[in-house]
Amino acid sequence: MPTALDLFSPAARAWFSGAFSAPTEVQERGWQSVAAGQHTLMSAPTGSGKTLAAFFWCIDRLATEAPPPEAERCRVLYVSPLKALTVDIDRNLQAPLRGIGLHAERLAIPLSPVTVAIRTGDTPTSDRRQIERHPPDILITTPESLFLLLTSAARKILTSVRWVIVDEIHSMAETKRGAHLALSLERLSALTRIDPQRIGLSATQRPLSETAKFLGGTRRPVSIVDAGRVKPLEITVEVPVTDMADLEREASIPSGPAASIGGADEGPRRSIWPAIHPRIVELIREHRSTIIFVNSRRLAERLAAHINELAGEDLVRAHHGSIAREQRLLIEEALKAGRLPGLVATSSLELGIDMGAVDLVIQVESPTSVSSGIQRIGRAGHSVGEPSKGTIFPKYRGDLLQTAAVVDRMLRGEIETTRVPRNPLDVLAQHIVAMAAMDEWQVPALSDLVHRAYPFSDLGPRALESTLDMLSGRYPSDEFAELRPRIIWDRLENKVRGRLGAQRLAVVSGGTIPDRGLFSVNLLNDGRRVGELDEEMVYESRPGETFLLGASTWRIDQITHDRVIVLPAPGEPGKMPFWHGDRPGRPLELGRAIGAVVREMRSASGGAARARLRDEFRLDEWAAGNLVGYLEEQAEATGVLPDDRTIVVE
Repeated sequence: MPTALDLFSPAARAWFSGAFSAPTEVQERGWQSVAAGQHTLMSAPTGSGKTLAAFFWCIDRLATEAPPPEAERCRVLYVSPLKALTVDIDRNLQAPLRGIGLHAERLAIPLSPVTVAIRTGDTPTSDRRQIERHPPDILITTPESLFLLLTSAARKILTSVRWVIVDEIHSMAETKRGAHLALSLERLSALTRIDPQRIGLSATQRPLSETAKFLGGTRRPVSIVDAGRVKPLEITVEVPVTDMADLEREASIPSGPAASIGGADEGPRRSIWPAIHPRIVELIREHRSTIIFVNSRRLAERLAAHINELAGEDLVRAHHGSIAREQRLLIEEALKAGRLPGLVATSSLELGIDMGAVDLVIQVESPTSVSSGIQRIGRAGHSVGEPSKGTIFPKYRGDLLQTAAVVDRMLRGEIETTRVPRNPLDVLAQHIVAMAAMDEWQVPALSDLVHRAYPFSDLGPRALESTLDMLSGRYPSDEFAELRPRIIWDRLENKVRGRLGAQRLAVVSGGTIPDRGLFSVNLLNDGRRVGELDEEMVYESRPGETFLLGASTWRIDQITHDRVIVLPAPGEPGKMPFWHGDRPGRPLELGRAIGAVVREMRSASGGAARARLRDEFRLDEWAAGNLVGYLEEQAEATGVLPDDRTIVVE
């Protein structure tokens, strides 16, 4: 019986058959769709081989076709939402590239060499110039770097692109960053000789039809390959105390850099942390490899420091977006190699970075959403068909209630509905300035391109005209007179072009990530970047002080206008860093689900509610007792409970 593997060259088939027992569902169906030339959205759980499903057909075509002229070498563009993920992809591509090459040599089949390059904000200037002079066959980049490429002379290397792979598309579709990428993809299609085939990869998304529209835009039908079966989850919700409302201070809190996590400056308030920390240390030591997820960078640093102090050794390291890329790579490699038993991470490890064989995921606090919980717990058991094992530790009784609702929906696969933002005009203005800076555009052609991007498919003519008015200097009142026009709009010819300096402005202002006023942290001796700190923390710091970052201690040597120069201070106590505004809000659907849980638990008797919480919601005995007691106390105090049908005003 023919399979999707029959679509590939003998060398590619030989490598795949030697490396894997059989294609997964997403690979089998995905290859057939991609080989047929269809724009394709592939959805499958973490660890099901989606990335190889997207790349394998492209690699085989590149290797078996005659190499084109050097200026037309770049034919595959891979877009990742995370810079860290680009490094991972580059590393993982080497196995099929080398393997196919060796099998071709053995079979005496001539193959074209396939080159790969990374272009992100971390790429040195010399490497960027090299990419422009000698384009790779596969270019790995991020949404922001793609925008910069399209708004520079380097865009000429993209004219030959035939395939665009958008990874972790679910993390961008419902944000303005996704709207920004959608316009970049349309600009790319306008630049290339043929409209590139789009391949999207998603782990958790509902409905897939909305994500498919986002991927393809308004004029490209997208084939959906839904292999997104709910991965087997083995979840336990643990509460290590009998009564979360009456915490006894049974364990003394150690002094030092990690003292009093969660309440260092709040006086002698009782805390659940002394009960949680020993249990986390115990779980880490029972498993080979553990990831501990938290919801903020500050808690990641504090928890890592306290676990190490309690364990008496470096059991874990902190991993988050404010730690420099080089440091994160070293930490990731230590976990993969088994030299480090665990990591304390934020959403920096939530997406598809390959962390090797992770045995257990611990979540401290409730996950912020169902999709986030599935992504995080799904990091454990990364192999095909292997269940994901996770333990969740709520911090207080309200957190326990949200945890119960999240776990219930995780087990049923009821993730939040994707809502693509409509017509973000700040993103539109940015792209219009960038487009006009590079070329002269007829307004109807510009409008046509914008409307092809799904987030702007219903953009009204007045909204577009008002945006062009603003950018060309026609303001609604004299109060805006000091703002400089960015484009010239010739209304007689109905054309727009950029003013002097428009390209530089577009490049400097690219992207939708807000400027949070972060200070770079660099080493004194070689200037190497360690990470970044919130500006308010820097203003409260002085040279000579020590602080923790990445579960390592650093001494401040000097503070400049934009960076903190440090020296390593291993073993010394240091203050905890903090960052403002790094906690996401709660989705509306999850709020309604929490209300439904309250209503259902309240309508059941105490014993039946406890049994259901244990059996269906995976709460342990103490967790179930705490939640039932919490709801009973609220009902006793107010006579009625707030749920999905009742509002209680305090």
